[in-house]
Amino acid sequence: MNSKQNSLFIFLAFILVFFGAFGTKLFVKVDAGHVAVATVFGKLVEEPFREGLHISPKYVLYKWHKFDVRERTHFERAKVPSQDQLQTDLELSVQWRVSETFAAQMLRETGNAERAIEVHMVPKVRSLLREQGKSIKRAEDFFLEETQEQLQSRLLEGLAEYLTPKGIEVSAVLIRDITLPQFIQGAIEKKKEREQEVEQQKAELERFRTEQQELLAKADAEREAAEQTAIKQKTLADAQAYEIEAINKAVANSPAYIQLKALETLGQMAKDPAAKIYFIDGS
Repeated sequence: MNSKQNSLFIFLAFILVFFGAFGTKLFVKVDAGHVAVATVFGKLVEEPFREGLHISPKYVLYKWHKFDVRERTHFERAKVPSQDQLQTDLELSVQWRVSETFAAQMLRETGNAERAIEVHMVPKVRSLLREQGKSIKRAEDFFLEETQEQLQSRLLEGLAEYLTPKGIEVSAVLIRDITLPQFIQGAIEKKKEREQEVEQQKAELERFRTEQQELLAKADAEREAAEQTAIKQKTLADAQAYEIEAINKAVANSPAYIQLKALETLGQMAKDPAAKIYFIDGS
């Protein structure tokens, strides 16, 4: 009995030691947004382990390599020559992530994502930029919206085609900043200053034209008013002339007309509170 108990005790002790030493290696937990790749004595297990809990006795022999497969951004700055032999500084942002399908291949070729970016993405981005720069005639054309859209589209296409088999999925390429050669920047600033001066001159000319139009409108109004006044004065003069002519005709046709007017005038004078005696030439 003592021998059997000792054997059982040794077996249980062995089990406890085994689980104490290797129990945590019987399973692997892969967090969300990650993928795990295993190797057994240096040999790669091609099928990646996706997020979740994986349990198996054979995992005791596995060595685990975990990759973050969430979206990330790589910033790149490079000089891009154009057809005019000038170099323009371009700053890009590349949106990328590790491909779960090709994670094992990435481990075999570069070891990790950071190394893959250094070995594969950076040289390819710079190569594509130099290649695409050959199609741009002048350095200042980088500021054209059409040029930027075309450059981003071709970079995305070229990077996706080259990097996908390397385990890197590229979702977008964006131009963040463009810095032209210094003397071109100076020329552009001078051009802007000249354009501002031209705009100021145009504004001043427009103001002068507006003032002249206002003066012309005022002169037209004064001329019309003068014409109306002249017409009015002429009308009054005509009326007065007609009245004088009518009186002259009445006097000529009736000598008693003056006597009648004299009597009417005398009647009006008599209404004056300070009435006095007036002598009127009867003839």
